[in-house]
Parts: sequence; structure tokens; C-alpha cells
Amino acid sequence: MTSRVPQERRRRRPTRSGVLLSEDLIVETALRLIGGHGPDALSVRRLGTALGCDPSALYRYFHDTDDLVLAIADRIIGDAMAGFVPGDDWVASLREMALRVRAGYLAHPRAAAMASYRVTRRRNEIRAVDTGIGLLLSAGFEPAPAARLYLAFIDTVLSHAATEAAFQALPGQQREADRTAWRDVYAGLDPRAYPALTAARDGLSAMAESSFEEAVDLMLEALAARAPQGRRGGTGGSGD
Repeated sequence: MTSRVPQERRRRRPTRSGVLLSEDLIVETALRLIGGHGPDALSVRRLGTALGCDPSALYRYFHDTDDLVLAIADRIIGDAMAGFVPGDDWVASLREMALRVRAGYLAHPRAAAMASYRVTRRRNEIRAVDTGIGLLLSAGFEPAPAARLYLAFIDTVLSHAATEAAFQALPGQQREADRTAWRDVYAGLDPRAYPALTAARDGLSAMAESSFEEAVDLMLEALAARAPQGRRGGTGGSGD
């Protein structure tokens, strides 16, 4: 079975309510369902109800729910990268890509968990990967190392972004309990049993904040240090 539905099966068709059914509309509706009710809400039956169509009509656009999940993941990438134009500084451009990915995941925190580890095989992901590897090629890396280093970079970005999105998707009471634990629990532990935590007591409140940008900057500093001489670009960090 191929991964995409043939074009002739994806013609726009009106639902019972008169709305023209399309791949984009299905993806948008799926994102709303997931955003409101979580990943478990993604079913053909519930989508059909939300769209006002027979659930079987969805199979004209997607083979199954996994095919739809890949389209959702690609949509998040596309929205995040919309309008992005790489600049002359390859490090700064990779940093902007990372921040865009994070923003995309935070815009759809409940869908992010479904999207972060998938390979969509679709246009938006293909374009993003081509752009990222191209930036490393422009830094002077050979093709094979450029691909591998891009994988290390984007895996770090996706992991941190997905973790942050998952945290944002928690109920507010749980988020607040996790944030205050660093102050209320970890900062007050027995110094004889936990000397390192005691020494770092004044800095533990920062553990409740996102480490995304620090992690990205560490990766970019490492990539810049590996880049061929004279092709390192700017640091791209927030302190520049």
C-alpha cells in the first residue's frame, strides 16, 4: 500500500452540511479535536461527526488514522516554517529554525507528542530537512557529516520542544506543582544527604524554566566549533 492517497481520490467533496471536504479541512479539524480532547479523540468516527460527513468519506483522503497523523505532523512543520528564509549566517538560521519548531509545537501541545518522532515523508518536512542540511553544507561540512549532524541537531530540537509541549498540555494544577517543587522541595533538602542540591539552592528556581534555548545554543556552539576553518558564521546566540 502506498503512503499517499492517489490524487483522483482526493477531489474536494461536499459534506452533508454543504462544506467542501478536503485534506486541509480534515487536518484542521483533527488538530481541533486533539487540542480539545487529546490524542485519543482522533478517530474516524469522531472526525466524521465533527465534519458532518460519513466517516468512510475520510478514506478518500487518507488510508487510515496513521496516514492522517503524518499529515498532522507535516502541517505543524509547515505552519512553523511558513515564511522562513535562511540568512547568510548559517548558525543564526538554524537557531531560527529551532525556535520556529518550538513555537509550532507549543501552538499544538497535545498533537506534538504524536508528531515529534514521526517521519512524515511529505512536502513540508522534506523542505525543512533540505533547508537544514543545506545550511550545514554552506558551513563547509561534507554531505554525509552534514546529514548526520543535522539529525543530531533536529533530534535535540524536537525532543526539547516535545517535552515542553507535553508540559504545557498538563492540567494547570500539575504544571504549578512541578514548577514550585524546585523551590518547595528540592531547595529545602538535607544538605548532608544532598550537598550538590544545597550548594545550588539559589539557582534551583531556574529549573522551573525552559532549557530549550540553552540546549539549542550548546548544540550550535558545538556545530560552529566543528565547522571548517573560516566557514563558522555567527554565534547566533541570544547574548550576541
